[in-house]
Amino acid sequence: MAITDWPLDERPREKLLSRGAQALSDAELLAIFLRVGVKGKTAVDLSRELLQTFGSLRQLFDADAQNFCATHGMGEAKYVQLQAVLEMSRRYLSEKMRRGDPLTDPDAVRFYLTSKLRDYRFEVFACLFMDTRHRVIQYEELFRGTIDGASVHPREVVRRALYHNAAAVIFAHNHPSGVAEPSQADERITQKLKDALHLIDVRVLDHFVIGDQVVSFAERGLL
Repeated sequence: MAITDWPLDERPREKLLSRGAQALSDAELLAIFLRVGVKGKTAVDLSRELLQTFGSLRQLFDADAQNFCATHGMGEAKYVQLQAVLEMSRRYLSEKMRRGDPLTDPDAVRFYLTSKLRDYRFEVFACLFMDTRHRVIQYEELFRGTIDGASVHPREVVRRALYHNAAAVIFAHNHPSGVAEPSQADERITQKLKDALHLIDVRVLDHFVIGDQVVSFAERGLL
């Protein structure tokens, strides 16, 4: 049965317009992007098949051109469209962080930091420097390491905070393994950084660990 034959409240486009994008499943959102299916399959059927083949939306988005285009119903045009959508999303998040408004949306911060750090194959330690109103001054990737660790130097973090005249910071680093659970080393360096920055009146608001999921030190009560 074609999607146009479905009840109105079950069609992805109409559902989005009436209930918002957040009400749609991954397959329904992907179906809107695809627009059409293939012979014998609706766009929703094709989307479900793609998600099953790749395992998740993220793995689909991370697929290289060869693997993406080798999938039934896909091709270079769809791959180019998808990459353009992803890059627009990244630029939107970057602009949202930089436009001068105070950070009041924790989810926006998570998405922004995830988009920056999740695809590295080695550990990267980054920092958001903010002013007294918690507006972003600068995002910086301060330290890079190996697949299972990065050396973080409190003196350098303090130096950059002073350089930016920051009043608050949010830390983030990735775990290339995909396991976002903070290690004891993560907890120790966070406390060292917090103690060092306290001496210059800079608050540590949070530390995010980016993996297949995102873990917040603040939400865990680790700050």
